Amino acid sequence: MLTRAKTNSENMAVDVILGLQWGDEGKGKIVDYLAAQYDVVCRFQGGPNAGHTIVIGDQKYVLHTIPSGIFREDIMNVVGNGVVLDPITFDKEIQKLESANIPFKDRLLLSKKAHLILPTHRMLDAASEASKGKLKIGSTLKGIGPTYMDKTGRNGLRIGDIMLPDFVDRYNKLKEKHLGMLVNYDSIDFDLEGEETRWMNCIEKLKTLQQINCEYYVNSQIKAGKKILAEGAQGSMLDIDYGTYPYVTSSNTITAGVCTGLGIAPHLIGEVIGITKAYCTRVGSGPFPSELHGSVGERLRKLGNEFGATTGRPRRCGWIDIPQLNYTIMINGVTQLVITKMDVLNEFEEISMAAKYKYDGELHDEVPYDMDGTQTDVEIENIDGWQQSLEGITDYEKLPSTAQSYLATLENKLGTKVTMVSTGPKRSELIIR
Repeated sequence: MLTRAKTNSENMAVDVILGLQWGDEGKGKIVDYLAAQYDVVCRFQGGPNAGHTIVIGDQKYVLHTIPSGIFREDIMNVVGNGVVLDPITFDKEIQKLESANIPFKDRLLLSKKAHLILPTHRMLDAASEASKGKLKIGSTLKGIGPTYMDKTGRNGLRIGDIMLPDFVDRYNKLKEKHLGMLVNYDSIDFDLEGEETRWMNCIEKLKTLQQINCEYYVNSQIKAGKKILAEGAQGSMLDIDYGTYPYVTSSNTITAGVCTGLGIAPHLIGEVIGITKAYCTRVGSGPFPSELHGSVGERLRKLGNEFGATTGRPRRCGWIDIPQLNYTIMINGVTQLVITKMDVLNEFEEISMAAKYKYDGELHDEVPYDMDGTQTDVEIENIDGWQQSLEGITDYEKLPSTAQSYLATLENKLGTKVTMVSTGPKRSELIIR
């Protein structure tokens, strides 16, 4: 059998951090913390439907496209080619960084091959979703699905195109295609002329930022011995192939997406850090086996402030789901777990978890092929709560014994080591094992 020896600089140089549920797991804070250990932080997929919240001191920042390492000095941040970028949303993020005096221009690199979201992409998204009635998939209406459709349909515009002399002609050609498609939908309230003016102004600002051939840049950094952190957006259960289809996003949110989203080989992947809440949430439509519909679910929503960072929509809440997590740990090759929002469970006398699925008249450990079409109930297991604040605890051994028991139960059922526990939104509220 042929083997290929890795150089020391190549030896698993890219670590991956991603969400293991339906998104909103708290990735931004963890990336911000871990970024200090890396030279480059890269976003490898998704678009402005992501909302990575970072709390630094008394300031809260929400990033939608810019990698979460942007607040760290001497760390480069790459928007990879697997990302779709809306110049208007991106410009708003830049303005907030400018107002906070964050010197981002020297730290931010944009892949020339990342695709652009046009105003008409957002029009198509809104018109398509409105036409579905009760069958809505829960789109964030950011134009992401239509943009990925143009990408795979080989019609898209990319960031590198904005420097070409015929860019406006290319833009108009794609816009006309979209307007032709929109005649098949009922009219919607959308100021295309105004949005188009804003979009073109933001394109001019985009031209002032550094553009790169992402695949060459990232691989050159690896060969130079640099450490790379790949940051995922959304959650693994929203993956276009392996999520709860059709209630999914339009990109590969799992570890495999790092290779195509940045242009690196699979053997370069090292640690895969999977993030899960101590309970479970979902935004929008789609199956959610462990969802709580009564007062307990409302209590979780209130205590966890479960409202979308991007949309403001209330999140559906439920207990942590063991079969679902074992599934995403498997397909991602997770090597270590991060548990976030442990503090939300502080007041509960008893904490539950979905230990197995019930469908087709039997108990199962596997996620069904079509979770949307399969009536999936859950078998619940309970564990005592700790009923005390975790504030100020930075040592794992100083956690209440019942909190340690909860984490040990998760490790046992998931077969993966818990290496970090988040006990609040701030940088300092993190226990490292």
